[in-house]
Amino acid sequence: MLIRIIVGVLLGMVGGYLYYRFVGCRTGTCPITSNPYASILYGAVLGFLFSSSIK
Repeated sequence: MLIRIIVGVLLGMVGGYLYYRFVGCRTGTCPITSNPYASILYGAVLGFLFSSSIK
């Protein structure tokens, strides 16, 4: 179970960075997607929530 959560968090972090890199916010006014660290953290949280909800 712990490995599944770790993998989910890592995939979420990669997904958050990729979202920042390719979609992102061009104007810099978006609070999550204009900062790579915030986008990676948001992705990690989503990865954790998704991986911990799967049985």
